Amino acid sequence: MQYAPQLYSAALRMTRNPADAEDVVQETFLKAYRAYASYTEGTNLKAWLYRILTNTYINKYRKAQRRPSEVELGELQDLYLYKRLGEASGASQSAEADMLDAFVDTDVIEALESLPETFRFPVLLADVDGFSYKEIAEMLDIPIGTVMSRLHRGRKALQKKLWDVAQEHGITGNQS
Repeated sequence: MQYAPQLYSAALRMTRNPADAEDVVQETFLKAYRAYASYTEGTNLKAWLYRILTNTYINKYRKAQRRPSEVELGELQDLYLYKRLGEASGASQSAEADMLDAFVDTDVIEALESLPETFRFPVLLADVDGFSYKEIAEMLDIPIGTVMSRLHRGRKALQKKLWDVAQEHGITGNQS
């Protein structure tokens, strides 16, 4: 259970939805409990759990792709009401919060999320979660060379996206 917060963070980055992330983590722990006999004592438990988490997410994602999208009418009405109430209240954040919102988190998160899945997972696992190439290779069930290639290409793509964002905001001094 000591890895639950880290697994939840990774699942949240994968699913982009708190409820789905909780489901994936819960299913990961259930699968890990059921397959604990296959765990080799002395190996990296965290990497083993991340591998289960990644496979669980991929399986859920593939299953969801085969199903038509569903939306409850009540959710749409609540969202519409929430937006209308927010517009009517006239309340806003501080100028500093507005400025930070405009620059930092959303731009970086959007740049990360815009990466194709094959590049996003290795970048997240290496640069955010701090896993080694070997651990990532085991988690994603791909060769280490493929991990290095995907990391390089993913980082280059992310660098380009963030450079474009910096230029849009006039941070680089080279506006095009």
